[in-house]
Amino acid sequence: MEFRPCIDIHNGRVKQIVGSSLKDAGDTAEENFVAEKDAAFYANLYRSKKIKNGHIIMLNPPGSEYYEATKSQAMKALSAYPLGLQIGGGITPENASRYLDAGASHVIVTSYVFRDGYIHFENLNKLVKETGREKLVLDLSCRIKDGDYYIVTDRWQKYTDVILKEETLDMLSDYCDEFLIHAVDVEGKASGIEKELVRMLGNWNKIPITYAGGIHSFEDLRLIKELGKERIHATIGSALDLFGGKMKLEEVIDYIEQ
Repeated sequence: MEFRPCIDIHNGRVKQIVGSSLKDAGDTAEENFVAEKDAAFYANLYRSKKIKNGHIIMLNPPGSEYYEATKSQAMKALSAYPLGLQIGGGITPENASRYLDAGASHVIVTSYVFRDGYIHFENLNKLVKETGREKLVLDLSCRIKDGDYYIVTDRWQKYTDVILKEETLDMLSDYCDEFLIHAVDVEGKASGIEKELVRMLGNWNKIPITYAGGIHSFEDLRLIKELGKERIHATIGSALDLFGGKMKLEEVIDYIEQ
């Protein structure tokens, strides 16, 4: 188990938002925290702490008036911590190499592959051909529907027909180096983790998985260690002191390394 840091960028600012509130129309979101510091500040901090494999998420789509400002922040973070951070948000075969050349260790992909309710294997194969499996992270962010966790896309608003289960992980692990999994229903709410999701992920052990969503206490970290069998990495957003929360970064690092 590792701590995986995050830098979420929306409208050109580092923020923590309620994930399910994100809307492309008007570039709106319910905000938990808006940073005074830029993305490079956080990248330099993570570099100084030797925390690797965190992720930058660009939350504005390419058509947004804020996209270039958000992208500029992301590029500064990559420059500050070469090969220390992954990046996601609008990744396609046409731009993936640009981010890798700028210093990203991996690119993170959701909507280019999961769209209109389906897995687009043609697109997935194009990405793998462009980046190599070893540079690709698939974001399998999910929400509960009818008792199952379904992969969601389009700012986490649209359900695909793909249920996140061990068979799904088996199939998709052939195409990527890691999975990033946001539990969207609790993302940004600091209300506790999705225990059954973490338990399922912990029972599967083929490639690395980072879990995000609802972590707000050291009891949550203990549950991830226990239910995830120390196999599942964790990222903390709104509950971390860097983003206005009560969990101190140093204590989180120490706890996970125990």
